[in-house]
Amino acid sequence: MIPRQPYAPTPHSYVPNTTLSATINLDEEVKLTETRAERDLQDSLAEIFSIIVTIDELEKAFLKDAIPEADYTEICERSLKQYKSLVADETVAKAFVGLEEFKAEWDLEVPRATERIRVGMPSTAVTTTSGPPAAPAAAGNTSGTLILEATQDFITFLDALRLGLLAKDQLHPLLTDVIQSVNKVTDRDFENRGKIVQWLITLNQMKATEELSEDQARELELDINSAYQGFKSTLS
Repeated sequence: MIPRQPYAPTPHSYVPNTTLSATINLDEEVKLTETRAERDLQDSLAEIFSIIVTIDELEKAFLKDAIPEADYTEICERSLKQYKSLVADETVAKAFVGLEEFKAEWDLEVPRATERIRVGMPSTAVTTTSGPPAAPAAAGNTSGTLILEATQDFITFLDALRLGLLAKDQLHPLLTDVIQSVNKVTDRDFENRGKIVQWLITLNQMKATEELSEDQARELELDINSAYQGFKSTLS
């Protein structure tokens, strides 16, 4: 019987490449980028990755009542602002391409973050609670101040439309102010409140400098004016 070898025999024709192994320094740091611009881009993309994952985990925690509503809203709003700020950079946007492309490239499964980014607002700003009618909002000085702020935000937005401001980066912040100030006044649903949310989603999906058409602008003005009337009816 041939004795069993303790290891596989090496063919006599194999000659180790000592030159190649000698050129590799295992203690040397491998540079992923060559310039500062490349490094900044990679840092931005890594930050976007982190924000997307954070939003997805935040949504899960909120659905499980594992985080207070106020904390959820604050963190979500901050994360969405950071995300929008990063992807607004031209260089980053070119490398990022789009949310779906970025998710595919990095094998991300984040359905809750995808929906939240699509909407562009925390779920607390989108949904309303149902139940018995709430007490009139103007019950005190603070409520009166909040009503005034909401009214001013409605008027400011409608004035912006009438002045011909049609770009996403002009209208989206103003309409965001409207829904946020309305939510501070009442959690009750009212006629055409959903139109505010739908237009926020529409604007959020546009590019920063993209503009509404004249037909869209007229429809938007009609919807927000109707929502304003619906909002005022809840205060009577």
